[in-house]
Amino acid sequence: MFKLSKTIIEIEPLKSALSDPRAGALTTFEGWVRNHNEGHEVTLLEYEAMESLATKEAENIIAEAKAKFSIYNAICVHREGALQIGELAVWLGVTAAHRGEAFDACRYIIDEIKTRLPIWKKEHYKNGTSGWVNCQCSHPAKVGAHE
Repeated sequence: MFKLSKTIIEIEPLKSALSDPRAGALTTFEGWVRNHNEGHEVTLLEYEAMESLATKEAENIIAEAKAKFSIYNAICVHREGALQIGELAVWLGVTAAHRGEAFDACRYIIDEIKTRLPIWKKEHYKNGTSGWVNCQCSHPAKVGAHE
């Protein structure tokens, strides 16, 4: 399940919705608004999204994760609108029988969401300027044989 929200993300109901007696693991990811980016002091973020397309693509990503990893369920909520420093911008929870699958699927889902969803971020800076930031995730090159 994926949802865009114009209000504060309430975590406990999301965790409760993931409750499953088969699950031995719940992995979560929280993305917070930070006060800096690429040398700029950030004072505020604004998120805009194409809701129907974002929801459809996020559901596709979650379905891919279910097919690729042995997970039971996943829920993701992403904020829209103006967010203050320290606010929760995105929350993701994944349940699985074992932690490895939950961690791997959680990483996969958030990376794909940041890359594929039509969600745009506008940063407001301390110096009074602002700018739209590409919300794509960069996948670091794998180095060495141990990953």
